[in-house]
Amino acid sequence: MTHPSEHPNQFALLGQRRFAPFFWVQFLGAGNDNVFKFAFTVMVTYQLQVAWLPPAMAGLVIGALFILPFLLFSATSGQLADKYEKGRLMRFVKTFEIAIMLLAGWGFIAQNVPVLLACVFLMGLHSTLFGPVKFAYLPQHLNERELTGGNGMVEMGTFVAILLGNVAGGLLIALPETGARYTALACLGLAVLGRVLAQAVPVSPATDPKLMINWNPFTETWRNLKLAHGNIVVFRSLLGISWMWFFGAVFLSQFPSFAKDVLHGNEQVASLLLVVFSVGIGIGALLCEMLSKRHVDIGLVPLGAIGMSVFSIDLYFAARSLPPAAALTIAQFLALPAHWRVLADLLLLSLFAGIYSVPMYALIQLRCQPTHRARIIAANNILNALFMIVSSLGVGVLLSAGFSIPQVFGIVGVLNALVALYIFLLVPEYLLRFFAFILTRVVYRFRVRGDEHIPVQGAAILVCNHVSYVDAILLMAASPRPIRFIMDHRIFATPVLGWVFRLAKAIPIAPQREDPQAYERAFAEARKVLDEGDLLGIFPEGGITRDGSLGEFKGGVMKILQTHPVPVVPLALQNLWGSTFSRIEKGTAMVRPFRRGLFSPVALVAGPAVPAAAASPQGLRERVAGLLGA
Repeated sequence: MTHPSEHPNQFALLGQRRFAPFFWVQFLGAGNDNVFKFAFTVMVTYQLQVAWLPPAMAGLVIGALFILPFLLFSATSGQLADKYEKGRLMRFVKTFEIAIMLLAGWGFIAQNVPVLLACVFLMGLHSTLFGPVKFAYLPQHLNERELTGGNGMVEMGTFVAILLGNVAGGLLIALPETGARYTALACLGLAVLGRVLAQAVPVSPATDPKLMINWNPFTETWRNLKLAHGNIVVFRSLLGISWMWFFGAVFLSQFPSFAKDVLHGNEQVASLLLVVFSVGIGIGALLCEMLSKRHVDIGLVPLGAIGMSVFSIDLYFAARSLPPAAALTIAQFLALPAHWRVLADLLLLSLFAGIYSVPMYALIQLRCQPTHRARIIAANNILNALFMIVSSLGVGVLLSAGFSIPQVFGIVGVLNALVALYIFLLVPEYLLRFFAFILTRVVYRFRVRGDEHIPVQGAAILVCNHVSYVDAILLMAASPRPIRFIMDHRIFATPVLGWVFRLAKAIPIAPQREDPQAYERAFAEARKVLDEGDLLGIFPEGGITRDGSLGEFKGGVMKILQTHPVPVVPLALQNLWGSTFSRIEKGTAMVRPFRRGLFSPVALVAGPAVPAAAASPQGLRERVAGLLGA
């Protein structure tokens, strides 16, 4: 029987009940939000004359009302998603959506602006309740190999739904005489269809059913942020995702003005910018599964950050000196070669934003404790809302100070580079994974077999043959979790690689006869790693092979297993001997760079874990030797 994760790609998830109903429920919800909001915005901008809500303020007021519930009620919604079964919560939220759309339908037909504003707030509340449920649902039904692809599908679906919702809302409300009626019917129909599909969402048991709900949103918000801060990698990832929303909000908020005042296009050109941005996010999100080889690979995050900065800065250069023109149609706009560079920059910066964000979402889902995963997602939603508000205020200050829109884009590109560098220095795992990403896709063509044997949770020891100076980096690339390595203290004196291994918090060890204190300190640190439930990597040969053969395994593993009887996973690196980073000529390494060329094939094979009671140096060596010949 085929394992559920053994499907060809992320799109195959749409044929499985554990994912498809959920995907279409969240897709329809995001679409309905935007059909309603954009239709209402167009109505009060072009069709109604409301003295107390001028057209210039309508979009701002509607956006603020929609985001307000995220600040007020995210903490409560996170608790509910941890305490109750998630399928039941989804059905409740979709029933609530039907009630809101019934009220909104009457508001559209009666052209009652206060009622529609109230519905904007209620739809914001609907999305606030659904957000933690949505992201906490995925890790309950997808395994580690599917999380990146599943999040990519959700991210892509969300932005496509936003795009289609805006287009549909604008077209429907613009219909002469019948626009309000058809908009009301469309919103209600989408809500009902979402509720029907929610009935097919499979059971997702509560992760913390005994949780006592704290109904005070302010104290619970603070508690959630402190809870998130307890795992520093997760918390910094939350900040990274929130920064992405800050970054994206700058562009989304300025598309109408950018199209009119800088690109000299009409309303259709503004819509084209939204289409290009949404398509770019979707493509980037879908690329993540392929680039990460179906693992949670946060090495993609620095790659995304680099692309975001490069192309937003280039957008400044591409748009700063466009000649003035009358309002251009789409055809006239596309006829000018200079505009293609603008569109390419916009597509690529959004594509890299998708690559940047999806691995962070997957990392948070993978590294959070299941009992409070939804509350961490709620903390993320709170931070997202705060960052988007700060983004709006910051752009307003820059524009008021006389900066042009292209200059704002350039400034945000530079800020993105600085913020990304700050985050990556605070959490070196991102840079280490990026280094591993480059090494395994440019220097080597890296293949992993048996990676299902590398545990995604719990303490374990990984033992591997030692062929080169980059063995540890290759193992990092194969594992969805960080690995703490015990390594010969002399390798830390190697230029560049020594700095890399210090970032990786590798544990230096010296021979007992040479430095007994360093020897004992290394084992004490190794036991601490296992106490914390993490992975410990050991190269039992004690040094890099000088002739390509597998040496004898020393007894250090047994010394650790005496006090910490955890599973031992044998690993074997194949075809690495003779490459740049291995010894080959007179015992030296790193001579004649790329002596085997780029994309040199290298493999890692993982075998089934060996119970601690059955482990021995000779037995582990025989298993690694067997994997080398596999």
